[in-house]
Amino acid sequence: MTDTHCPYCALQCGMRLSPNPAGGVPEVAGHDEFPVNRGALCGKGQTSAALLAPGVRLTAPLVRDADGLREASWEEALGRVAGAMRVTAGAQGPDAVGVFGGGGLTNEKAYLLGKFARVALHTRSIDYNGRFCMSSAAAASRAAFGLDRGLPFPLADVARTGCVILVGANPAETMPPAVRYLRELRENGGTLIVVDPRRTRTAELADLHLQPLPGTDLALALGLLHLALAEGHVDEEFIAARTTGWANARAAAMAHWPERVEELTGVSVPQLRETVDLFTRTPHAMVLTARGPEQQSKGTATVGAWIDLCLATGRAGRPLSGYGCLTGQGNGQGGREHGQKADQLPGYRSLEDPEARAHIATLWGVDPGALPHSGSSAYELLDSLGRPGGVRTLLVMGSNPVVSAPDAARVTRRLTALDHLAVCDVVLSETARLADVVLPVTQWAEETGTLTNLEGRVLLRRAAVTPPPGVRSDLAVLHELARRLGHATGFPDAPEEVFAELRRATAGAPADYSGISYGRIAAEDGVFWPCPSPGHPGTPRLFLDRFAHPDGRARFTAPSHRPAAEEPDDAYPLYLTTGRTVTHYQSGAQTRRVPELAAAAPGPYVEIHPDLAAQLDSQEGDLLTVTSRRGTVTAPARLTAAIRPDTVFMPFHWPGGGRANLLTNPALDPVSRMPEFKVCAVRVEKAVLPRVCAPAAPVAVGA
Repeated sequence: MTDTHCPYCALQCGMRLSPNPAGGVPEVAGHDEFPVNRGALCGKGQTSAALLAPGVRLTAPLVRDADGLREASWEEALGRVAGAMRVTAGAQGPDAVGVFGGGGLTNEKAYLLGKFARVALHTRSIDYNGRFCMSSAAAASRAAFGLDRGLPFPLADVARTGCVILVGANPAETMPPAVRYLRELRENGGTLIVVDPRRTRTAELADLHLQPLPGTDLALALGLLHLALAEGHVDEEFIAARTTGWANARAAAMAHWPERVEELTGVSVPQLRETVDLFTRTPHAMVLTARGPEQQSKGTATVGAWIDLCLATGRAGRPLSGYGCLTGQGNGQGGREHGQKADQLPGYRSLEDPEARAHIATLWGVDPGALPHSGSSAYELLDSLGRPGGVRTLLVMGSNPVVSAPDAARVTRRLTALDHLAVCDVVLSETARLADVVLPVTQWAEETGTLTNLEGRVLLRRAAVTPPPGVRSDLAVLHELARRLGHATGFPDAPEEVFAELRRATAGAPADYSGISYGRIAAEDGVFWPCPSPGHPGTPRLFLDRFAHPDGRARFTAPSHRPAAEEPDDAYPLYLTTGRTVTHYQSGAQTRRVPELAAAAPGPYVEIHPDLAAQLDSQEGDLLTVTSRRGTVTAPARLTAAIRPDTVFMPFHWPGGGRANLLTNPALDPVSRMPEFKVCAVRVEKAVLPRVCAPAAPVAVGA
């Protein structure tokens, strides 16, 4: 039996894999003693071993010839990739070679990928799909607190606080084992307030559900701060002792009086007042956000406004209180800390900080001046592919942008315009199908490595099975490519050796892992960073004594409401918002290959209100076309009164003609460079096609 962790979301639930007495894939069980999930697993976790079955995953490299992809030797495949990198860099400069990573890569992989880009390739052209997930929350947290860690407290604290405002998050479907903390919150006498345009499974658990127009979360937060101020709920002592910038934040809030906010958001003034009363009547309270407010072209400002509400009411930097982000991807936290982001070096060091550059350059054995400077963000990098002055050769590791990127048809065209595309993946994803070389790599249960969950708890995912012949680890791929590019040393393929170097790289950094070891993680069920020495206990709770800015104070951000980049009009009169279902994960490249999950949710759908369906003369299961300024998709209708009549919802897990991201808007947040996935303008029409049966409603398989 092997103790390890789930391959999916940022809870990183503890699980145990045991040999199957009947042979085949191992048996999966929850790890009862692991403190995050306490034995609970969702349907995705319970069926995760199906991905280990023969025939599901890639087992040999593929290279493209005139007739398409064919199997090849590792020698040929790696030779083609390294050769393309050399030719492109020689002809068009190092920045014409790009790297695109993923928030599911282990800390070791993320670290070595960043080092590979900057040392072996000398390129600025590196970013990762985490830019599409938590980047706005990270930017807002750094601005306000001086440090970003998704949750600055353990998840267990959620059950012990007095009130939680959950903004744009649906953990009942995205991370079901976490819902126990919301239920325990209410059992303990606390209050749950959910902010979401849809009455989701999570909203059904709430004491109060606010259903704003998509894209108006910023105005909503400012309106709540206005009422907190007007009704005497501001903690002036906390503001004076531990913050700066209150005067500007106060002025911004006063410009968002309740009636104006009701008009902007659709949330009534009585509901606004009730929210403020529930949030401030208890000595402890939290605001937790997820992709709803973050995946907007004003996501950083929106999260900043919710943080301002916490600071003004003294609900930050105190026990059982504060702001937190429910990180999405499996290593979304660690993945953004260790160097695969365009502007960062390991440990959350800034690529533009001379001291940080000197520290990392010394460790890597290079001149600080030889380290490239900051590059373009994820969407900007993808949009440059194949263009003059852009990336011409690209290595993708742990990402499927053909399905997951906004304005996906445009991104697909850019990928096909490359001179060379190499993809490391477990399965033949939609992006891998476009590649010139596909490299089959090990997956979660076949390799050892660390991940950092949404709490900032560094965990050890252990290998439980032997990978099939012909499969290599991502670390081995980077090791071999670096060797072919002239770097015989400096790129180890042993995970613990890479982690030892990562520890040295992060010493003294904001995300300091230097006191964490594989042994400690195993003995302590994970270690919270920062942990600056082997004798340090780790830091489960941040900011209780001081915030991470040099003066120890938090900063108010004082944003003002502005509309979404694209609002409905006569041609496109409805809002589209997107998200996940309980059954699938991210682009679905893995979960769509699990029979139980595919059967429970076999394809895309368009969720609409019955009033809108009546206007369209549409019934359950009728095919609808949804059109934005970027594309058109077709999928069956699913009627529900749980959504606003002016809003439609689509999950984004499927490729093809129902691909939701054909519609989404790549308008970028000016700070985080997050695309505006969560709101755009569309029109919906009844498709001139035969009626079909609607796909089965998402089922919480084993949840």
